Amino acid sequence: MPYFVDSTLVPRVQKYLESHVDQTYVDIVAMADYLQRTYREYNKRKRSAFRSSVKKAYSVVLQSYGMRQQTFSSEGSSEEGSGPENENENVLNNQLNEMYQRSKQPNKMEDSELIDISSEDSNDVPSEEKTTNGASTSQKLPYSMFHREKNNGLENNVDFEIVPEQSGFNNQRGKKRKLESQSKSLPKKKKSIATLQEPSVTFSDIGGLSKVLEEVCKMLIHVRHPEIYRQLGISPPRGFLLHGPPGSGKTLLANAIAGELGVPLLKVAAPELVAGVSGESEERIRELFERAWFTAPCVLFIDEIDAITPNRQNAQKEMERRIVAQLLSCMDDLGQAETGDRVLVIGATNRPDAIDPALRRAGRFDREVCLGIPDCKARVEILKVLTAKLKLENNFNYETIASYTPGFVGADLMALTREAAMAAVNRVFNDIKEKRKLERALALQKATQELLEKEKILAKQKDNQPTDAEPSEKAKLLTNNEEENGSNKDESNDAIVVIDDDEKQEDKSPNNEQKEKKITEEETKMLQKAIELLTPPQTYLQEMMLWLHEKAPLSTEQLKELSMTMEDFAKALKSVQPSAKREGFATVPDVTWDDVGSLRSIREELQMAILAPVRHEVQFKALGITVPTGVLLCGPPGCGKTLLAKAIANEAGINFISVKGPELLNMYVGESEKAVRLCFERARNSAPCVIFFDELDALCPKRSDTGDGGPTMRVVNQLLTEMDGIEDRKGVFLLAASNRPDIIDPAVLRPGRLDKILYIGIPTAEDRVDILRTITKNGTKPQMSPDVDLEIIGKSEPCEGYTGADLAALVREASVEALKEFMVHNDPQRPLVVSTDHFTRAVAKIRPSISEKDQKHYERLKKVYSVRIPGEQEVEEMEYS
Repeated sequence: MPYFVDSTLVPRVQKYLESHVDQTYVDIVAMADYLQRTYREYNKRKRSAFRSSVKKAYSVVLQSYGMRQQTFSSEGSSEEGSGPENENENVLNNQLNEMYQRSKQPNKMEDSELIDISSEDSNDVPSEEKTTNGASTSQKLPYSMFHREKNNGLENNVDFEIVPEQSGFNNQRGKKRKLESQSKSLPKKKKSIATLQEPSVTFSDIGGLSKVLEEVCKMLIHVRHPEIYRQLGISPPRGFLLHGPPGSGKTLLANAIAGELGVPLLKVAAPELVAGVSGESEERIRELFERAWFTAPCVLFIDEIDAITPNRQNAQKEMERRIVAQLLSCMDDLGQAETGDRVLVIGATNRPDAIDPALRRAGRFDREVCLGIPDCKARVEILKVLTAKLKLENNFNYETIASYTPGFVGADLMALTREAAMAAVNRVFNDIKEKRKLERALALQKATQELLEKEKILAKQKDNQPTDAEPSEKAKLLTNNEEENGSNKDESNDAIVVIDDDEKQEDKSPNNEQKEKKITEEETKMLQKAIELLTPPQTYLQEMMLWLHEKAPLSTEQLKELSMTMEDFAKALKSVQPSAKREGFATVPDVTWDDVGSLRSIREELQMAILAPVRHEVQFKALGITVPTGVLLCGPPGCGKTLLAKAIANEAGINFISVKGPELLNMYVGESEKAVRLCFERARNSAPCVIFFDELDALCPKRSDTGDGGPTMRVVNQLLTEMDGIEDRKGVFLLAASNRPDIIDPAVLRPGRLDKILYIGIPTAEDRVDILRTITKNGTKPQMSPDVDLEIIGKSEPCEGYTGADLAALVREASVEALKEFMVHNDPQRPLVVSTDHFTRAVAKIRPSISEKDQKHYERLKKVYSVRIPGEQEVEEMEYS
């Protein structure tokens, strides 16, 4: 029985036949026209496609009445029209023609498809048909046949076939070609593009999306209670659009919605709706929505919807525009269908800006639900859901794992859990391997003791030989074998075997040959067993191969200790790369405040500007402080501006986007502004988030200095509107670094944008000492000689004017000098340490990176941009040359 998208078509065709019993013949065209006039949902169907569907339904009705259809085929006949098969066909056709000629009332049909059905009992009902040229076919069925078959049950099997009339050789040949073309053009059974699923996932299987679920639940009322909207007289929501980075849980949320409502999920990938034949893509979309109508209540989920709904203004092919128009029309028709108000349409994409704006208006996708990068609290909830059925150690800390995984989405955390499980399995295998090694050693020790005892007994039984020579040598060999259990196992084992085979034969006497032979065999077996115990696999691959080929399952005691620990997750963190890193998010650097020397006052300012609003959100709202602060770090190169940004991002534990100023610039018009918009949009979707602009002066120069006011001016304007425009940047903190604050556009530095300017200058003598201690980890890395005094080196006159980068280069150069000296002496016993002489030679090579002229310039900048202490006399801003 063929598959029908419209499950009500067959009953409607049957109803039509029963209501027109008084007519003589069935006209497919008339039947299709009648159904399109009667039922509203068939109005917009194409007539040719709908007629073929009606014809299929009609054949199903015939089969239900016990009739079978035989299709005429001319593939087996020869073109010459000769042979026994042709003659049989001619006889059968002549008989049928004689039967048809008995009809009293001939009917003339123009272009209609007629079905002619006859049986043995219908010979008394003559009929006649006139054919025009022998190439046309007709199919007829008296309605009285249906009536009789329905009343009498399935008493007679009625056959029908298409009967062509022979009208000469040429007509038959033309007829065959026509029938062949008709058979080729018959519609094939199409594969269903959408899968109907019964999801078992519910909202309890989703973590970190509590606010999103609250918003979604408000839009699901009409699926369960459509009478509320009908009573109010308002149309319910058609659906909503899920967008967010890959792996954020869009598909999982769609499955959870269907599972929570207990309705089927009609899932389809958008590219599957596209076909190569013109018009077939639109037909697939219509069939998809028709199936959703008849399956209602249900959830229709279209994944990667941006693949078929591009902006029609930028579409390169007319087919893309037609697909978008068809999808818009089908979504509008949901309100007209009887069960359309109980169909929820959900689209998913990670590029919402690429979708046609007409699809995003109210009445189609009423809401746009954003699934951003989860914050620390959301990651804790996701980890709890993912590890709900896993066996964890008792002191497992979710908060610690969440703090180490900024920028991770749900898919990344699942990959992290999988890698941690693999690390736990490897750890258990290693424990079992170590236990087996210990068992081998104990077994070897036991075998050695037994062998020594047997050799003592053998020595006592020998009358003419000394008692201590042979046992002592064997004991010595076995002891050496036990001690050299690593690289010399094979050599020692070979030595044992040689003694058993050769030396023993030399010491044998003909009197006690039989006794010695028996004891020697026992000793050989014991030695072979010891050798087997002492022969573990030499490589890691061989060990894994042994585990793969071992068929015996692990015991209950071995599996009892199998659990996932914090160390397993720490190992997994090294191998899992977050997908958000490919979206522009930077993983939180491993730089902490312990790696930053000096800069105490700057640290406090940054903590109040970025950390405090995140950790004390309620207090900030109570004070009315809602606009996030922007901070500009300025100062000479190499003083630690970027290092400070890394440290504050690490301490905050929130999402961090690092933007290098020049990388946003693009040669094409509009692309630079688009990059700025996408950057801020990603940050808003993943709030709280820090955007760090490095080298801001390249991105926001003074607009009066740009000359023609071309692309650079447009980028500055876009940045200004994103920083403090009509749209609020809730939870988005700005952090920028520049060594030329004097050329930055003044509008960027006003309050509300980058309102806090922190000057990081050249370190003082005390700061240099602190930085040297930080770089060398208090003289432990690299190892310092006792004669090295970092305080003397930091405060020395040659180091005057050194920045943090210069001091790091000084330590590195001193380490290289120590390595050179070590290589010259080539003495492994000589300690590898850095002495004062090495620092003296390194200072002679390292020059300050900031010249005296630049130092004077930055001194003027310090008076302008540094934080003023209350009571200190203000200094007027100076002109810059």
